[in-house]
Amino acid sequence: MTDVDAVRGDTVDDDPIAAADAVVAAIDPGLNSPGVQTRDVVLVAGPWLAGSTSVLAVLRERMPQTVFVESTELVAGEAPAAVLFVVSAAAVITESDCALADLASRYTDLVVGVVSKIDAHCDWREVRDADAAILAERDPRYERMPWVGVAAAPDLGEPQLDELIELLHDRLANPDVARRNRLRAWETRLEAVIGRYEADGSGADRAARVEVLRERRTELSRARRITRTERSIALRSQLQQARVQLGYFARNRCNSVRTELQEDVAGITRRRIAAFEDYTRRRADEVVDEVDAGVTEHLGGVAAELELSMPAGRALTSGGPDLPSPPLKSRVLETRLMLVLGSGFGLGVAVAVSRLLTGAAPRLAVAGLVVGAVVGLLLAVWVVGTRGLLHDRAVLDRWVGEITATLRSTVEELVATRVLAAETALTTELAAREEAESLVAADKIAEIDAELREHAIATARAAAQRDRRTPPLQRALTAVRADLYGNGIATGE
Repeated sequence: MTDVDAVRGDTVDDDPIAAADAVVAAIDPGLNSPGVQTRDVVLVAGPWLAGSTSVLAVLRERMPQTVFVESTELVAGEAPAAVLFVVSAAAVITESDCALADLASRYTDLVVGVVSKIDAHCDWREVRDADAAILAERDPRYERMPWVGVAAAPDLGEPQLDELIELLHDRLANPDVARRNRLRAWETRLEAVIGRYEADGSGADRAARVEVLRERRTELSRARRITRTERSIALRSQLQQARVQLGYFARNRCNSVRTELQEDVAGITRRRIAAFEDYTRRRADEVVDEVDAGVTEHLGGVAAELELSMPAGRALTSGGPDLPSPPLKSRVLETRLMLVLGSGFGLGVAVAVSRLLTGAAPRLAVAGLVVGAVVGLLLAVWVVGTRGLLHDRAVLDRWVGEITATLRSTVEELVATRVLAAETALTTELAAREEAESLVAADKIAEIDAELREHAIATARAAAQRDRRTPPLQRALTAVRADLYGNGIATGE
């Protein structure tokens, strides 16, 4: 005789509940109650439209000494002494019906299957056998479950519940019902506790949260990499575009000013030559200012698009290009040559005029000489002046080409310097922002890692507790099942 049998034999005659509790207490004294209280009532339950209400009404009338209740009349922590699971003879039970049977009888061993409406369905026995086979395959406890056919509300004749009533009288009178119900409650309770330990030890209840945390951590890391790469690419691309577009803008402005100044040189007069140099310098300064303003506006747009601060503009001390003066003074040899050529041309004209007048009127020979001399002198002066003006225009034209080339170099240098300075400033600011955002992301990832470690520690603790508590609970469950089913079923054979 085992210790369990000895303890049960000492107490079964006195208290069947204590005898059932002794089976578990002999293995684990810390377990003293399955957590439910058995009421001396019979629960009548079943699927919708199965006829359980009619069966309940007839049983209350035919067995007034027994209390029959519905599921709503039981509170949490209460279990019935017996369960009548009512199903219809119209069709075989479904998975939801089986789940309802499990729920109704989870703490009760005495379960009776009732097939109702047998008066309307001739094949109710086939349906009963099919229902019994389905439940027996679902759980071994249903293999010993009795089945009875009834007609609680027949269309003709009296209700047919005699067999059910006789079965209930016989089963409820069995003194072993209370002990087996208690053992059944213990089985359900132990299965639930073991299942909870297993779930906690495996981290099943934490798996969803852990998976969410891991996905969030991966998403944060990926988002940081993508954002950093996108911003870096966008900054480089915008600066390259700015360098190309602003360089084209600067060259275009220089070409436009050169064309404008060359047109002015082509029609310049002697009076405007002295002021042309200052005018050209002002136009060069204006071009530099226009290019600088264009660079500032363009770089400001780049910074705004990247959500960065506006880069600093050109230093106030920097002015326009250092332009040389036009070489209009150093032409002594050219002037001497033009004087000689002009004098010769004037002398020739004077001689021709004087001869023309002398041939026309000999008496006007003296006047002809005077007029020829005056005309020759005037033509000589005009030739010398015109040749000098044309020379100055040529010099100014070359000078305009030279200063516009210098101006172009200056504005291109301005563009390159401003873009380079903006690249340095924007890159530095972007790096600082990336560092700040990386710190924020690192804090979030650290929080996620801390929570993941907490879940891992909690799971490890639960696994240790499972390894410590599951063996005695499993032995207690095996003992309970051995008492309910026999050693074969208890051991799973």
